[in-house]
Amino acid sequence: MSRNRQPLILGAFALAALPLATQAAGLIEDAHARLEARNIYFNQDNRSGSAKPSKMEEWGQGFLFDFTSGYTEGTVGVGVDALGMLGLRLDSGKGRHYNPESTNRAGMVFPTDSDGRAVSEFSTLGVTAKVRVAKTEARLGTLRPRMPVLVLNDGRLLPETFEGLQVTSRDFDNLTLTGGQIQRVKSRNSSSNEGMAIAGAGGPVGKRSNEFNFAGIDYSLSKALTLQYYYGELKDFYRQHFVGLVHQYQLPVGSLKSDLRFFDSGASGRSGSTEGRLAGYRSAGFNNDGKIDNRVLSGLFTYSLAGHGFGIGYQHMSGSSDFPFVNQGDGSATYLITDRQTGARFQKAGERTWVAQHTYDFAQVGIPGLTTLLAYQRGDHIKSARGDAHEWERNFWVNYAFQGETLKGLGVSWRNASLRSTYAAQRDLDENRLYITYTLPLF
Repeated sequence: MSRNRQPLILGAFALAALPLATQAAGLIEDAHARLEARNIYFNQDNRSGSAKPSKMEEWGQGFLFDFTSGYTEGTVGVGVDALGMLGLRLDSGKGRHYNPESTNRAGMVFPTDSDGRAVSEFSTLGVTAKVRVAKTEARLGTLRPRMPVLVLNDGRLLPETFEGLQVTSRDFDNLTLTGGQIQRVKSRNSSSNEGMAIAGAGGPVGKRSNEFNFAGIDYSLSKALTLQYYYGELKDFYRQHFVGLVHQYQLPVGSLKSDLRFFDSGASGRSGSTEGRLAGYRSAGFNNDGKIDNRVLSGLFTYSLAGHGFGIGYQHMSGSSDFPFVNQGDGSATYLITDRQTGARFQKAGERTWVAQHTYDFAQVGIPGLTTLLAYQRGDHIKSARGDAHEWERNFWVNYAFQGETLKGLGVSWRNASLRSTYAAQRDLDENRLYITYTLPLF
């Protein structure tokens, strides 16, 4: 049996065994399900560079059915979750979707067919078997991780998912322990699982790894202070340590949130040798021979008062490589304070970035559900063949969640962004996204 298929096969066995346990108290009684509809319009205008497309514009409708079971009674409780997803193309065109790399099946919103056009629909089903003993839970199958060393991307029609095993324990007061292994990833615009990689490893036909190991500790010293340590390793690519601190401090007037993060990343396995890097196990960066060598120190401080949130932050990249993270070139996310809308992430070798942002909750003036975000960040000292490069990004978001019973669960969001860069591989762009979402609890 292929090792990579074990999570799916075991999850299927757990699902097939459900009829034997349907009378078990808690399994069905504690279950719940929801249906989420997502309507997304995406428009990206590439303002520089000659590569096609110069403009991407697509519109789609997505549906997510999310079922979570309860647990059987007894010392060992078992259950099963399911996630069904469907994406439908409402509008696209080859000139607005075209992917010049015919081997890359992932477009911006939809997968790409053999002719370089967006597919008319794509769907996927994920199953997760779970076991609980006391306050320790093991989940095997489809996972949606949100950890400093691995974060799912949920910025398009359907969310990115992973296949593997994750164990989480809360048996000790104020302490959460996490560990496991990821074997495959399914991108936000794909119906199939694939191996994992990093930027610089050869793109859609490059090298892959089927083993991402992780472990983490979250320790709450108090309600106001949380310390974190996480370790992640993508076999034959990189290993990464993360240390974080989040502190909430109540001031005489307002409050201050401090978010401090540090990453230390180096080579793992084949990427640590010249032969391995020549074979494709390499990282993006400048004058680094493809070797992973990166450290990130960042801090974001947010002062909140009467619905306002004023934030200022700084992020410093050191080392000869870009920041490594699981990235196959088809949509990924990072736990960096600079990972926002455009995908630039400001994680290039040597980059130093200042961040400023303002948020406002209009409930303070009698409009509950309406929030805004305005952010600006500027990075410089990027190592490149042309010397130090720089870039900036500006974001403006408006979100509204309808209030009252009639339209409860309905939300709209407009996200606007502009990016300008002197880094040769980064295109200038202006982008608009419109999200209309509706979440319906089924039971």
